Amino acid sequence: MIGRELDGYWKTVVDTIRDGIIIVNTHGAIVSVNRAFEEITGYSRDEIIGKTCDILQCDLCAETRAGGDEHWCALFRHGDAEQRKCQIRRKDGSFFQALKNGALLKDAEGSVIGAVGTIADISDIAEKENQIEAYRQQLRAEDHFHGIVGASARMHQVYDMIKNAASSNAPVIIYGESGTGKELVSRAIHNLGLRWNKPFIKVNCAALTESLLESELFGHVRGAYTGAYKDRVGRFEKANEGDIFLDEIGDLPISTQTKLLRVLEDKVIERVGSSSPIRTDVRIISATNQDLMKLVDRGEYRTDFYFRINVIPIFLPPLRQRVEDIPLLAESFLKKMILKNGKHIKGISKDTIEVLMNHSWPGNVRELRGAFEYALVTCHEELIQPHHLPQTIYTPQRQPGTSGKRNSFNMQEIEKRELLEVLKKTRGNQSKAAEIIGVSRVTVWNRMKRYGIDAKRLVAVRETKK
Repeated sequence: MIGRELDGYWKTVVDTIRDGIIIVNTHGAIVSVNRAFEEITGYSRDEIIGKTCDILQCDLCAETRAGGDEHWCALFRHGDAEQRKCQIRRKDGSFFQALKNGALLKDAEGSVIGAVGTIADISDIAEKENQIEAYRQQLRAEDHFHGIVGASARMHQVYDMIKNAASSNAPVIIYGESGTGKELVSRAIHNLGLRWNKPFIKVNCAALTESLLESELFGHVRGAYTGAYKDRVGRFEKANEGDIFLDEIGDLPISTQTKLLRVLEDKVIERVGSSSPIRTDVRIISATNQDLMKLVDRGEYRTDFYFRINVIPIFLPPLRQRVEDIPLLAESFLKKMILKNGKHIKGISKDTIEVLMNHSWPGNVRELRGAFEYALVTCHEELIQPHHLPQTIYTPQRQPGTSGKRNSFNMQEIEKRELLEVLKKTRGNQSKAAEIIGVSRVTVWNRMKRYGIDAKRLVAVRETKK
């Protein structure tokens, strides 16, 4: 394999290399390029051969020329070129991040006859590095506390309570309206606490029926009830030596409260269908949006259980009581969403910030995040403007005859009215109501319990009116 045959094979080899290859003579004229170079730059061989490599507008070469060097390329001065990052111009005028390497070409007598360079497109890598740096900035932000955003005086009080609670093994309860970030607080307590390297298990007490909740918390043995085909480990066993987060603890039935009281006092559990005690060492962190003392007064909550879980209370302020944090939260949500979907939005307009700060936020931080998820879909400009927000937050024009008074309904009132209308329509059928609303049957049952809705009475009243 010699001569022209070998040359032909070398061309095939060079064209299979994924990096762009460029060969230039001592005057900088391009002599040859491979197929990858054409794909990366957009220039065909016919378009670029014979042109000088100035056509690529490499910023490294520009630095050399700006320094007044007699050589058009640093490679010819030093005799080699280490791998370096640079920017190179494509045929369409756009620039891309590249990794460039080079070496001199010499003839048999050792005279320099040209140079060969390799170009690798690292645009994707550069973009990932930018994203990583953005994430680092998010983590380093002074107005963030373990994932919780806020710099107001009220939030600093919360942060102090989180630190105090984390240093203890006593039960913690987090009070706050829906959407205030109770789960984030529970996670911060765990991460800062003595059990940070042990399990952190979450349970939503409102999402399960009484029988399912006990099985979920304590586990069950085979044959405990219909469908229990094998033993099951409960959440308390999984959380052993760690923390368990019981969300919506105000929805716990009395029977489950009684069993949890034993867990707190004796540190033992019993699986459903078994009388064998299992020792467990778990710190309980709970959360609720209800006034538990009122439930105690109404006989819906055990007094002894209330005082057992209410050892270290933490009160989360609603968003309307820390309005100064809204710009920080807005910027944080926007940055995170842009990092996820890559949309090119530069920021939020002053008018939009003003609208956000004047809104009452019945859904709290969760509602604000939802507003930005909506705005990111509707915004096709550089800045998010008021008209990109949901109509529940910004209505540009009012209908004639309507007053400027803000609607006094909160989210719970809207939720209750929706449920009443759907239950009337389905004649009290909870399964059909759940299907129409788009939630589970258990959620419908929990909402009926929360708002004191009696389906049979509702249907009877409807029939009477007919």
